[in-house]
Amino acid sequence: MSIRIGIIGYGNLGKGVEIAVNAAPDMELAAVFTRRDPASLQIRSAGVPVVSVSEIEDWKDKIDVCVICGGSATDLPEQTPKYAAMFHVVDSFDTHARIPEHFANTDAAAAASGHVAVISCGWDPGMFSLARVYANAILPDGKDYTFWGKGVSQGHSDAIRRVPGVKDARQYTIPVESALEAVRSGADPELTTRQKHTRECFVVLEEGADAAAVEKQIKEMPNYFADYDTTVHFISEEELRRDHSTLPHGGIVFRTGCTGADKEHRHIIEYSLKLDSNPEFTTSVLIACARAAYKMAQEGQKGCRTMLDIPPAYLSAQSPEELRAHLL
Repeated sequence: MSIRIGIIGYGNLGKGVEIAVNAAPDMELAAVFTRRDPASLQIRSAGVPVVSVSEIEDWKDKIDVCVICGGSATDLPEQTPKYAAMFHVVDSFDTHARIPEHFANTDAAAAASGHVAVISCGWDPGMFSLARVYANAILPDGKDYTFWGKGVSQGHSDAIRRVPGVKDARQYTIPVESALEAVRSGADPELTTRQKHTRECFVVLEEGADAAAVEKQIKEMPNYFADYDTTVHFISEEELRRDHSTLPHGGIVFRTGCTGADKEHRHIIEYSLKLDSNPEFTTSVLIACARAAYKMAQEGQKGCRTMLDIPPAYLSAQSPEELRAHLL
């Protein structure tokens, strides 16, 4: 039996989930839910209904896992607990500082309703989180470093678009090259948040918007820009479409550490990703986590989980025998 997937929201993430579901050997797309007029959406999958999100409760027995494709700034803190009361769900909540709060809210809703919710799925948080945990377990005496970019951050771009007066925006996260090379060389530098990355924003204003006020609100935004050297460029819609239409990203996780009776042996673990499409990679992780959520639900588990709580084999469509034979 195929795992029946519902998509909530059909922006860049929703479109990526649709592609990933159609490529999965053990899944089928059951429905797409939208806040927009369903008749206005054209999806790739023939015969799959597009439904108003106001009717989602009618689908409780027709969907195994819902993938929630809203933004972390304002959508997911409300949506994930709400829909975890109705379905098994996964999301890509990526505001690191608020993950404990989001986990607690979602866990309460999912546990009370008997559902499994997997939050903060993606590459960071997500794949990078796993890299950090594995590396810390192996090299307990050491330091962690994470660098993101250069690339477009979907969450940060979405946060800018929520600022009054902003029509559209792209935000690039850029590693400070000297800091990255210092870590790679084994120097173990002490780096502040500001010393590791810069942020560059390309913003299209609504007609009549106050550019100075918009720039101030962006640069002072907590959890997103306040702790970084941030540059804001105001450009036209045409420039945004021409020069910033793709969504690349990536990054590197380092763990440096020592072993030996006198700590005489030094080691560097480096895990990196280079992504042509941030949303399509993120949604590929979401779909793997949807598979894991389904497996955990079949075992009778309930409540909230993260990728740190999922056995690696649960993410795969391959059987345990196949994994041991080919990937172990």
